[in-house]
Amino acid sequence: MNPRAHTHVTTALRLCLHALLLGLLALAAAGAMDDTAVVLLAGVMAVLYGAGALAPVVQPHTRAAAVWLAALGAVWLALLALSPGALWVAFPLYFLQLHLLPTRWGLPAVVVTAAAAITGFVLHGQEITPGTFIGPLLGAAVAVATVLGYDALFLESERRRELIEELVSTRAELADAERTAGTLAERERLAREIHDTLAQGLSSIQLLLRAAEHTLPADAPATAHVRRAREAAQDNLAEARRFVRALSPPDLEDGSLAAALSRLSSRTSAPDLTVHFAVSGTPVELPTPYEVALLRTAQSALANTVRHSGARRAEITLSFMETSVSLDVVDDGSGFDPESSAGMRRRPDSGGFGLPAMRVRALSLGGTLSVESAPGQGTALAVTLPLPLADGEDTPA
Repeated sequence: MNPRAHTHVTTALRLCLHALLLGLLALAAAGAMDDTAVVLLAGVMAVLYGAGALAPVVQPHTRAAAVWLAALGAVWLALLALSPGALWVAFPLYFLQLHLLPTRWGLPAVVVTAAAAITGFVLHGQEITPGTFIGPLLGAAVAVATVLGYDALFLESERRRELIEELVSTRAELADAERTAGTLAERERLAREIHDTLAQGLSSIQLLLRAAEHTLPADAPATAHVRRAREAAQDNLAEARRFVRALSPPDLEDGSLAAALSRLSSRTSAPDLTVHFAVSGTPVELPTPYEVALLRTAQSALANTVRHSGARRAEITLSFMETSVSLDVVDDGSGFDPESSAGMRRRPDSGGFGLPAMRVRALSLGGTLSVESAPGQGTALAVTLPLPLADGEDTPA
């Protein structure tokens, strides 16, 4: 009869209700053993009650439950008309009505049942005392308070259970996000370390060996050794660059920076916000630290646009020029004061998406970051990085 979880408490309460109703019917029958009709009606009501209690279709707030209660009520009224002892059967009926019917119907049903119990007792010519009225009414009040109180406790318990499940789920998601963020941060750190130490050192060694090779006579015995050393340095430099690219963010693994920015634009979603991406100039291959810095800056800028600006349109432009590459992110949002914004006051090493973190990324590659904004006038963010040297060397960080 109850779709809720069958805890030990609810099971015990249900068994007590069964025992109470069947016991009161047995008392009513025992008090009128010489009246076959009373015994027969008590038996019919007990069988009807058992059938409904076991029927899976009898569920709270369903038509089947209402029909079953109506049948029980009709048999009880007939039993009450024959025996005043059936008065006390009203008490378990209160609980059934409050449990199976909606509150707007359960409360009137309890009032009608209490009135019927009092009326039946009076019509049987029994001695009328204050208890004649207080008993059924007090029983109805206790039933209402018990059922409504239980429902309130159950709802509170359900809310707490849902809150706990949400907290557990959120904690798991947060842990996954922290692990992912930590993994990505460590990969970026290793990529920067390899690029700024091993790759730059091997590049310098290659330059020095190339200069030495050009200085030595072509037939000098050391020339061949210098050439082999330069080639070994060149091979190791290429391997170091492959390591750096392998440690790049997943968004850069399956394509170029332009493709990653295009996917970022299409994935970014917010109410009434449209993001467009464009490439200007002739694209050239960029070192992985450059691609990482530009991609992270675009992600940070778009995150701020979605969270704070309320913009309807945003433009991302990747521009390749003769000596530099630039990324512009412009939106038509609410804007802010760059000098007093909370984003400007965040620590650069916080690892967040604040403007200081973007500026540090740009400065670490010899570039610049500029922000133009004012309250109500949108925001324009631009980061510019110098292109690597023409002979393929990376610009030192």
